[in-house]
Amino acid sequence: MDHLIEVQNLKKYFKTGRGTLHAVDDVSFTIPKGTTLGVVGESGCGKSTLGRMLVHLLESTDGRILFEGEDVTTLGKRDMKDYHEHAQMIFQDPYSSLNPRYTVEESIREFLVVSGKFNKSEIQRKTTDLMDLVGIAPRLRMSYPHELDGGRRQRVGIARALALNPEFIVCDEPVSALDVSIQAQILNLLKFLQQEKNLTYMFITHDLSVVKHISDNICVMYLGQLVETCPSKELFKKQYHPYTKALLSAIPSINIDKKMERIVLKGEITSPIDPKPGCRFAARCVHVCERCHEPQRLEEISPGHFVSCCRAREINP
Repeated sequence: MDHLIEVQNLKKYFKTGRGTLHAVDDVSFTIPKGTTLGVVGESGCGKSTLGRMLVHLLESTDGRILFEGEDVTTLGKRDMKDYHEHAQMIFQDPYSSLNPRYTVEESIREFLVVSGKFNKSEIQRKTTDLMDLVGIAPRLRMSYPHELDGGRRQRVGIARALALNPEFIVCDEPVSALDVSIQAQILNLLKFLQQEKNLTYMFITHDLSVVKHISDNICVMYLGQLVETCPSKELFKKQYHPYTKALLSAIPSINIDKKMERIVLKGEITSPIDPKPGCRFAARCVHVCERCHEPQRLEEISPGHFVSCCRAREINP
């Protein structure tokens, strides 16, 4: 299967008054065309920073991002504008990502106008088509963001992201600010759009129950690093990293027989500022040993299933 996105040893460091913050540290993965990669982890683990680097809203400190084989981390301003036609982002809070002075119609058509590729009649037609595609009623075209509920605002955000026919979209917690009933509608819309337009998604979330239904593959992040990655169905059958097990144990379930025993993590969270070599989860892990303080790397423990844990096979017989 062809890979639309390939990330190689990507890093993002921020200088702070106390040292260097390792927000994303040596992350590598691929996303095949037409599939969805779910990226999960606690708040502050680097998920959103990673997503913003992939659409070049943030510059990387090191590493490469390949889009259809071309390294986009080295593109100039003109070429980067072209790349943004191929890669877009849907944000967590649709209210803050929309201009409060723009109507629904103006918000959607903005990208079309700025691109300079369409005349007035084409812009009007495409705007109407986009509203219809994402399920925004024509009567709302002159409404402002504050007059819409969260679900409709997010539909405007999705329409904006689709305006220039991108192939790749980063969805940064697009349903976490919505009611549960509205979440399902937006998730179904994203899946429909993916099928209609053969879109490739990175879906960022802290909610494994959400990512389970939309992702083909899943990456689990902890303090800027990937600790486990595999096909979605595989992850929910068998987890090898202690942090992944703890995440899954927190998923609510009405099936008492299949409900995992809740794993309560103890210990202090390792600081992401100038971290020492070794597993960053070690301070909270009940399986910690001397080897855990040595540099860890993702290793294939079963076909397509990679884990960054030196004791993965020992603690998962």
